[in-house]
Amino acid sequence: MSAWTLGCQPPATRRSPGRGSVVTVSPRNFVEPTQWYAAMATFYVSACIFVTDPDDRVLVVKPNYRPYWGLPGGIADEGERPDECIAREAVEELGLVLPIGNLLAVDWAPPVNLQPKAMINFTFDGGTITDPATIHLQEDELDEFAFLPWDEATKRLPAVTAPRIGASHRARKDGNTIYIPTDRS
Repeated sequence: MSAWTLGCQPPATRRSPGRGSVVTVSPRNFVEPTQWYAAMATFYVSACIFVTDPDDRVLVVKPNYRPYWGLPGGIADEGERPDECIAREAVEELGLVLPIGNLLAVDWAPPVNLQPKAMINFTFDGGTITDPATIHLQEDELDEFAFLPWDEATKRLPAVTAPRIGASHRARKDGNTIYIPTDRS
């Protein structure tokens, strides 16, 4: 709904039907732009990168602050675009400047547990890493990394994020972005 439909336009004049006189029309439901924007839905933004090795295995990382594995990535900073987020995270987490390729998957998940807002994740193509020795993990957050076959990598991720692997694989192969609406209820 736009500010115009909420009545943010100034008063208008119109002819009164059948009378020939001009009447001032006051806006109804007027909402100040600051109130209108404050009432809009908000959500968290995260980004991850889909990387494979020459044997077509998926790169996954094991954070030290949770029990499950994931694709490399993280939460966007205020005002940071998703592609900028994953470029920063790749350097921070993996010590690599990776090419940020096509957007492979978009994953939406509603609020859950202590997460009070919905999360939107953008998964980008990071290409192929030919030498795993070039990866230098951020030891403050990550314990290890592995290149795993698709099915094993999927099993190590939680059920709510595991679909990103298959979707990213299909998207890379087909050249399409895949939308993954996650129902966590």
